[in-house]
Amino acid sequence: MNAPGVGCGIVFLKDGHILLLQRRKSPEIGAWGIPGGKIDFLETAEQAIRREALEETGLEAGDIKLLGLSEQLFHDEKQHWFGVLFQAESFSGEMQLLEPDKHGGIDWFALDNLPDRLTLPTIHALDLIRRTA
Repeated sequence: MNAPGVGCGIVFLKDGHILLLQRRKSPEIGAWGIPGGKIDFLETAEQAIRREALEETGLEAGDIKLLGLSEQLFHDEKQHWFGVLFQAESFSGEMQLLEPDKHGGIDWFALDNLPDRLTLPTIHALDLIRRTA
């Protein structure tokens, strides 16, 4: 990648738990992270995150709010990403692992008992949520 990529991520919270997916691909293989992905050309960040969330988890985001931005530098992989981070205020649907080639698992985790390895956008999103709480 010769130029930064632009992605998006969304936080789904339910009863003090956050929805996370385990990555199967580089960067951050094995880490747990919020749903998200790349923003396609001529797609808004909101359109992209709604699409990505539904494709990855089966959940349809209702009202969403902007949390902030995340920047990730992966020197070994020679990747540079900017991510637009959202939080779902409401959502519907059944949680499912819909992309098993990309994700090794999906689950709700208590905010006070998170996996050891979290993706950088997830760490940034959690920090933004804590700052606004």
